[in-house]
Amino acid sequence: MAQATAPGTLYIVSAPSGAGKTSLIRALMERDSRVRFSVSHTTRPKRPGEVDGRDYHFVDRGRFERMVREGAFLEHAEVFGHYYGTARETVESLLAEGCDVMLDIDWQGARQVRERMPQAVSVFVLPPSREALESRLRGRGQDSHEVIAARMRQAEAEMRHYAEYDYLIVNDRFDQAVDDLAAIVRARRLRLDAQRMRHAALIRALTGAR
Repeated sequence: MAQATAPGTLYIVSAPSGAGKTSLIRALMERDSRVRFSVSHTTRPKRPGEVDGRDYHFVDRGRFERMVREGAFLEHAEVFGHYYGTARETVESLLAEGCDVMLDIDWQGARQVRERMPQAVSVFVLPPSREALESRLRGRGQDSHEVIAARMRQAEAEMRHYAEYDYLIVNDRFDQAVDDLAAIVRARRLRLDAQRMRHAALIRALTGAR
């Protein structure tokens, strides 16, 4: 029997820089075609290897501020002197298509999204240790010692907000962490309300309900 399309679920995924949240989301997307990534807008410069429209929508400060005034963002925040924001229209369109949408945002943005879309599911990702986190940041080879020290201080402040989230994943073994994120998504899809909509015709046929 044909299945109805149930609206997708919005996921907030947060973590300190270097904890691997973006890699986890991308790995899950490779496994699951229904998972989509909402590409954020930012005013920060591109890093080596980044692609406009894939990693971020890179815009200048003036355009970003115009979008804020127009109410185009579901959330936005300033981090390390640069703006980051999630376009509302993109997210709502993907959810309506039945896609599960992943937002890669910090705790400030997470609070804004929860206020506007309280049905969103939030996940916080922790590194296995401070040493592992610092090693990952240094391994990028893109930042100075001063920048890395600042990022470690920011990471500690960020991790204090872990208890505001619905789920907690420790990214020690990467494959296991991807499995954990996939399990959260699968469990949400099996909720009664989503399954009742998705299998409405089957349920009517089996139960005789009108």
